[in-house]
Amino acid sequence: MSEQTIKILIAGVLLVHGLGHIGPLLAISFTWSQGTGGWLAARSWLFPSLPANTAKRIASVFWILSMIGFVAAVAAFWGFLVPGDLWRMLAIISAIVSMVGIVAFLGTWPAFNTIAALSVNVAVLVALLWLNWPPQAMFGK
Repeated sequence: MSEQTIKILIAGVLLVHGLGHIGPLLAISFTWSQGTGGWLAARSWLFPSLPANTAKRIASVFWILSMIGFVAAVAAFWGFLVPGDLWRMLAIISAIVSMVGIVAFLGTWPAFNTIAALSVNVAVLVALLWLNWPPQAMFGK
């Protein structure tokens, strides 16, 4: 596989995952009083006594930060508006923020979405922290 193809795949996964955080934002906005299609109002099993509006705001912060972080990681990866050497750190931090949000609000989102999002976050962390992939020499970043 060519370096250009690998670069497109990495950026594509990060971008799609980042933009995927829009789904929970829309879901908690439009299904606040009653869940539809498997999406429920944001609620935290860690803090079950949180008022509904507080849970919604906290969940929104997680999804907004994750979305911005992953999109910024892609921009840095391509060297657009964000220094290229920041993409790894932005991707790692965004994956951690996303995972903490998912775990804190576990059971709010459909199982498939939860498993898929956790899988991508784990893949990002394993690739960047454990495997040190892609190698910095491959892209100079």
